[in-house]
Amino acid sequence: MTHSISQVPFPTNEPILSYASGSDERREVQKLYRQLYKANIDIPMRIGSRDVRSGIIANMNPPHDHKHILGTYHKAEAKHIKEAIEASLKAKKAWSKMHWESRASIFLKAAELVAGPYRTKINAATMLAQSKTIHQAEIDAACEYIDFLRFNAYFMQEIYENQPENSQGIWNRISYRPLEGFVYAVSPFNFTAIAGNLCASAAMMGNTVVWKPSDHQVFSAQVLMEIFQEAGLPDGVVNMVFGDPEMITNTVLESPNFAGIHYTGSTEIFRGIWGKIGAQIKRYKSYPRIVGETGGKDFIIAHPSSKAKEVATGIIRGAFEFQGQKCSAASRVYLPKSLADKIIENLIEDLKTIKMGSPENFENFVTSVIHKGAFDKLANTIKQVQKDNEAEIIYGGNFDDSVGYFIQPTVIRTSNPKYNTMTTELFGPLVTLYIYQDDEWSKTLELVDSTSEYALTGAVYSQDRYALEEALNALENSAGNFYINDKPTGAVVGQQPFGGARGSGTNDKAGSAANLLRWVSPRLIKETFVPANDYRYPFLED
Repeated sequence: MTHSISQVPFPTNEPILSYASGSDERREVQKLYRQLYKANIDIPMRIGSRDVRSGIIANMNPPHDHKHILGTYHKAEAKHIKEAIEASLKAKKAWSKMHWESRASIFLKAAELVAGPYRTKINAATMLAQSKTIHQAEIDAACEYIDFLRFNAYFMQEIYENQPENSQGIWNRISYRPLEGFVYAVSPFNFTAIAGNLCASAAMMGNTVVWKPSDHQVFSAQVLMEIFQEAGLPDGVVNMVFGDPEMITNTVLESPNFAGIHYTGSTEIFRGIWGKIGAQIKRYKSYPRIVGETGGKDFIIAHPSSKAKEVATGIIRGAFEFQGQKCSAASRVYLPKSLADKIIENLIEDLKTIKMGSPENFENFVTSVIHKGAFDKLANTIKQVQKDNEAEIIYGGNFDDSVGYFIQPTVIRTSNPKYNTMTTELFGPLVTLYIYQDDEWSKTLELVDSTSEYALTGAVYSQDRYALEEALNALENSAGNFYINDKPTGAVVGQQPFGGARGSGTNDKAGSAANLLRWVSPRLIKETFVPANDYRYPFLED
């Protein structure tokens, strides 16, 4: 038993490696990429202390080379989910009683493993299975995940240090207990860091977890599990299962020990899960915590005072990095008539220099979208735009799935601010421009606020401070992360806590102490040193 009050190392954001030509990190990741491409690995589930191979096998295919088989993974039946729940509950007692410093130590060690011996592997796996360029993999799978682990350990310490005031003869203190039961973590394909954080943040606070990664992120999920094991995470604390999401979710929600869900993904699926929880609320020992980050239809609005080249750069980086497959990606843009032609000219000039192809070729800025379903949705949207009178494609519009699921970065211009591509989340490299009259700035701000059901991210470009102030007020509820003169993507842990409201989620701000607070149930302890021995109060005296 420790008899000291410790402080974890003060966190700083992990430096981003450049992977410049001739660098060691470039040679290492390219070499490992080629090795893993040929490895044909078999990935089991992890339940308690066991690697579980169900025999229900699915292939892993690189989205940019979908005929190639990277390997296979094993899908769960309902019995495996029940086993994972039992394993989490079995591990709960010892894990929840472990001193917080020891839990912090495990995840801080995991951060060092990602920063060092596993950095190349987790980046290469993310490039292969999720079709990320090396830069996108580095800022996600390596740097952001390292930051989550280090900063969360520090936030955990801050939470435990937050104690109530005392009064004469009374000592008040708060015990931040883990939730009673287990936490269900559901992670998306697009960010390896999010996948690792959804389970690790809840586990760090003393909870045990049943974790279902996306079927399109299994390769890097396996690397995350390897890191957890090498860091010393006890068996059963995080149980990794794959398979049919509806079956897994329904089986999880049948358990009275279900204590909460940490979710990132589709808005409609999240709403459906919330509805199921509500419909059977009497089943659970406690009211489950429901934490979700869901969709976005994120905006950029440029004021007439903005600079054309800056706006064009923000559109390219905000809309087309990782093929627009970020919930924060810019997908609707509002340009003033006086600047629109210049911004579009700069935009198209830069887009003509962008190369597309496999992430193995470091000259490519854009790779493929994640799977056939995403490709078909985007291709059909492009075909519809080509038919409609209210919109036109001013750049791009090509697509090809013969080798990989490639959608060319596409710029659409519409005369209808409520056109389908201005309102529907597409999750791909499509961005739609609407041109407004310069004297309708205020009216256009109202349009931005009312167009979408989402409220995740947004950006305003302006050199006029009064205009910026007006935008901040008018768009107060339009974005949980609001950017001034910058693209609406790229939140950094510890600097820009991330999350949105409306249809975009519960806004519990991943990358901050606010998120970790959702995974504890505080208990107030009041100790009176000299108890009262007479029930009578002074007001009772004659």
